Amino acid sequence: MTEVSTLSPAVDELWKRRADLSPADTEARAAVVAAVDLLDRGLARVARVVGDEVVVDERARRAILLAFKVLGMARSQVGDFRHHDRVPLKSTFDGVRVVPGAIVRWGAYVAPGVVLMPSFVNTGAYVGAGTMVDTWATVGSCAQIGADVHLSGGVGIGGVLEPPGAVPVVVEDGALIGSRAMIVEGARVGRGAVVGAGTILSASMPVIDVQTGEELARGRVPDWCVAVGGTRQKEFPGGTFGLPCVLVLKRLEPGRRHDKAALNDVLREHGVNT
Repeated sequence: MTEVSTLSPAVDELWKRRADLSPADTEARAAVVAAVDLLDRGLARVARVVGDEVVVDERARRAILLAFKVLGMARSQVGDFRHHDRVPLKSTFDGVRVVPGAIVRWGAYVAPGVVLMPSFVNTGAYVGAGTMVDTWATVGSCAQIGADVHLSGGVGIGGVLEPPGAVPVVVEDGALIGSRAMIVEGARVGRGAVVGAGTILSASMPVIDVQTGEELARGRVPDWCVAVGGTRQKEFPGGTFGLPCVLVLKRLEPGRRHDKAALNDVLREHGVNT
């Protein structure tokens, strides 16, 4: 679903003639910078969950892409680290703990109470209040991370700027993503869900409830459950092979904070951990 944008319609007009734009177009640059600044401040978002659907602001994504057309390459320096890029680093972190080594690009919003260990947050992303982005985790372009989420060490949250109409990755409030898990291609993790270490979830990945054998919505881990990576057998002309899937091991009581000891017991029972 596409959202009615709060950004200026001028972005759409610039998009129509994007092939002709350059850093020399000062009026275009001013309009694009104003739009991306709203994303940077959290006053606009590339996507949000409305009801049970992810609603995308296509104009916001266009503004980010246009920034690469109208901003010139610029050199910057942080201590001994030197950068050369069109999109500058984010400069405002009100109420955010930013550990040395964390990198956030302009156009991403990071809410008060967030902790950024040495990690990377790309332009257009949204990180909600109280979330932990742990060491070497990455939050891709336009990804939407809710409040009180824990992205464990090395988690990879995929980005999406193109193609038009593609849905960003969404991780909803209170979710816990285990170390080295990969959530990509517009996949979605529901509220309060726990995703085990090393799990790979893409938009086309089958998600199966192990208690019933039911195949749930592809690419989506339901609210308040524990899910891990697994395989299921499928017959091919050349033999029987295991294809990757995500297994829902247990349903959690909605609204309760995660008891890490209890979660570890569930995961150890199945030979995995967070």
